[in-house]
Amino acid sequence: MKKTMFLVWLVVFFPVMVFAQEKIEAPVWNVGDKWIFTGDGSIEVVKVEPSGYILKFSDGKCIFETQGYNAVFFQTPSLSRVKFLEGDKQTKYTRAYKKLFNFPLSIGIQWNDAYSTKAIMGAFAGRNSFDYSENFSALGWEDIETRAGKFKALKLEYKRKQTGSTSGWGDGDEIKNQYWYSPEVKYCVKCKYDKDWMKGLKELFNWELTSFKLKR
Repeated sequence: MKKTMFLVWLVVFFPVMVFAQEKIEAPVWNVGDKWIFTGDGSIEVVKVEPSGYILKFSDGKCIFETQGYNAVFFQTPSLSRVKFLEGDKQTKYTRAYKKLFNFPLSIGIQWNDAYSTKAIMGAFAGRNSFDYSENFSALGWEDIETRAGKFKALKLEYKRKQTGSTSGWGDGDEIKNQYWYSPEVKYCVKCKYDKDWMKGLKELFNWELTSFKLKR
């Protein structure tokens, strides 16, 4: 009887355990893949190169995700952001979320990054310089419902701390938010910041997928 119950337990739970522990490899993007989000935001793959992909970000409200760049080069195999493009000019990517994607992913892994930049919005935009440290972690699988449908997604937590600035204003401040990455969609389907972050401008930061199309 005990042996039978153990076998039943294996049948029910082993597939879940395997799914939870497996590595999530980087998606293969194709020209024309496109994701549309709340907040008038959209992202589209416009070019595929041997070493990565060029993604075009819309001019919508999701400025914190675009970091002010309209075209970004994501390098394989990790899909880290390494360059931004302005026409034919390519410049090193030096702002937030450079390593938001750090494939392959698996539950429990953590990774870090740091950067310095000028403010891209608010009273200090284009003037004061700020230094930040970033911490990323893959927390686990969740079933997420969005306007585009329901998806099984890997929850990624992002923490950013201001470690210095030319003005001294805001040093030590931290923000935290979560992303949910769906292998089915090949991109994040949702982003949510802590409730106290930019209370009056939630539409700039919290977003979810409304539709998408993937080329084969």
